[in-house]
Amino acid sequence: MAGFPDEYLTRLFEIEHLEADDPGNLRDLANSAAMTSLLSRSTAGRLDVSKYYQEILRPQGLGDELRVVMRDGPRIWGMIVMCRESGAAPYTAADEAAAAQVSRPATVALRRSLLLSGVDEGRIPDAPGFIVVDRDATVRTASRTALSWLELLQDGAPIQARPVRAVISAARRAGVARSRALTRSGQWVALQAWSMDQGEEQLVAISLGPPEPGELTAVILGAYGLSEREQQITQQAMRGHSTERIAAHLNISSHTVQDHLKSVFVKTGLGSRRALVADIFFRHYLPAFGDGPLSTDGRRFA
Repeated sequence: MAGFPDEYLTRLFEIEHLEADDPGNLRDLANSAAMTSLLSRSTAGRLDVSKYYQEILRPQGLGDELRVVMRDGPRIWGMIVMCRESGAAPYTAADEAAAAQVSRPATVALRRSLLLSGVDEGRIPDAPGFIVVDRDATVRTASRTALSWLELLQDGAPIQARPVRAVISAARRAGVARSRALTRSGQWVALQAWSMDQGEEQLVAISLGPPEPGELTAVILGAYGLSEREQQITQQAMRGHSTERIAAHLNISSHTVQDHLKSVFVKTGLGSRRALVADIFFRHYLPAFGDGPLSTDGRRFA
């Protein structure tokens, strides 16, 4: 198992990320729901029409290529690339199906590896951190980023923070548990824990990090006591969608949308869509930015 030689990497980057017009290119694959891609299928059996084949594969004596995406929800964490020797038969549908079965377990293994052994500067809590505890909730190991999150959650000793204790307990019962909590600074943190089979030690690993934007929105709206339908309509309104567009998206009447919005305004104590969006942003999202300087993409500098 080996990657491409260094002399091909610059051109490979240009083909895949800058030009991005080759059959079956990485960007198209990432934007699709597919888990695998065959170069022979993307080129309809004519490998020569692909710049990637002409300039990267063929000079190395390689032929057909099978890509396996390591996808978790909307995010891609990596990709497995397998190539046939030049002149060999192309990959078959059976080969592709077998490779697709590897995608999910490989993705889980990669994410855990990055979490448990990845580089962790721990300077600002804007990325996930990890912590491992034993049956007595004694910390066995913890990343610096995780400790930063724990400091924001603590109500005594860091590991005794109520949300942390709860997710550990749930993981011991169910094997895996997820939760979200509001920190003392008003910032949301997502927690995931899983039980690790280590005999009598009964270790539990916990990941702490920022929640996905959509996940956070659902938590915030739930805190207002909104019904499921009210949350759906509010999320659409927060995106700036009109009453008619919301009605068409949810397959309900415009009158029903307006009735639900009136109920939302009553429950939140706010009188308009603009006031609702402003209240959610300033109360729940703005505190996450902190007081430090921001980079051009909104991330805080250390």
